[in-house]
Amino acid sequence: MSENTIQHVMLTGINDYSDGLDKLCKLAKHNLYLFEKNFEGIGFNSEERYSTLRNFLLASPVHRLYVLAHDTRWLSTQCPRMMMLLRQFGNNISIYQTPKHLQNITEPFSVADDNNFIRRFHFDDPRGIFGLNDPGTARVLQSRFLEIWAASRQGISSVTLGL
Repeated sequence: MSENTIQHVMLTGINDYSDGLDKLCKLAKHNLYLFEKNFEGIGFNSEERYSTLRNFLLASPVHRLYVLAHDTRWLSTQCPRMMMLLRQFGNNISIYQTPKHLQNITEPFSVADDNNFIRRFHFDDPRGIFGLNDPGTARVLQSRFLEIWAASRQGISSVTLGL
């Protein structure tokens, strides 16, 4: 099979999905777009994912990590590794929260650059698809992400305010 052949791998459980997210994060070369309900239980506080994301952000000052959630509380209170990334790379990582009127969107997905993606069919369904070398679908998902992003607001800031 050619390196540029479109591949779709079916994901049958949350472990497959989490492993797929690890692979997707490693494939990112410029931009990584992550959309989830709250990021709980899918490896975002693991040392491996932290290391992968940190290496991605260290590789170039123009790399960007866009994190979008319906609820950012888990990230801010239970995910210290993501918060360390936010503090260290505040100019390259943004964490936004969707407004109430968009919280009916129930299909989580992530896109690496404009070529690879992962998606589940529903927040409550661990099944999904990991797509490699599929720029058509990846660009559609990236466009959808950016539309949701534009309507959302900053959920967690890298700036600590004090009086």
